[in-house]
Amino acid sequence: MPVMSRVQQTMCRSLPWQAFTRRMVFPWAIGAAELHGEVLELGSGAGAMAEALLDRYADIHLTATDIDPVMRNAASMRLSRFGDRAEVTEADATRLPFADRSFDAVVSFIMLHHVVDWEQALAEVARVLRPGGRLAGYDLVSSRPVRLVHRASDHTHRFATSSALRDRLHQLGYVDVTVTDGLLHTVARFRAERAA
Repeated sequence: MPVMSRVQQTMCRSLPWQAFTRRMVFPWAIGAAELHGEVLELGSGAGAMAEALLDRYADIHLTATDIDPVMRNAASMRLSRFGDRAEVTEADATRLPFADRSFDAVVSFIMLHHVVDWEQALAEVARVLRPGGRLAGYDLVSSRPVRLVHRASDHTHRFATSSALRDRLHQLGYVDVTVTDGLLHTVARFRAERAA
C-alpha cells in the first residue's frame, strides 16, 4: 500500500478539509450507527474522523491505523487529548496486524481506493470483526469525474463500483449489507454486519 503524496498529505491535514469532513461527511457516512467497545479505523489519515468518532461515542476505544508515518504522527497529536481511549498504529489494510475477532466495529472513510486490493482489505475486516460486529464507511467509486481528478496523481488508485462493493461484502458473508450512492454517483456509503 503506498503512502500519500505530499499534495494528498497537505489536503488531508488542511483545516478546510478537516472541517468539511467533520461537519458534512462524517454525519452522512456514519449515520445513526451505534458503535461501542473496540473500534478500528482503517486509513485514519490526520485523525479528523477518529476525533469525531471519539467525541460522538464516549464508551469506545479506538485503534486508528495508517500506513503513512506522516499521517500517523498527525493523528497521534490530534488524538492525544483522549488518553488511553485512542491509540494510533501502523497497519496495512490488506494484512491487518490484529487477531481474529478483535473488534466490535470497523470504519473506513475514503481510503479503500488507495488500496489496490480493496477486496482483500474487506476480507481482513471480516476476519478481525467479532460476530455481529459492524462495518461502516464511505469511499470514492469509479466514475468519470473521480477518474479525471485522480488522473494527475502519482499514485495507483483502484476504484470499486457500488455493485462490486455490494457483491464483495455478500461474498464475504456479511449480512444487512447496504451500499448507497451519493454526490452524483461519485461516492458510496456502505454498511454491513458480520454474521453471527
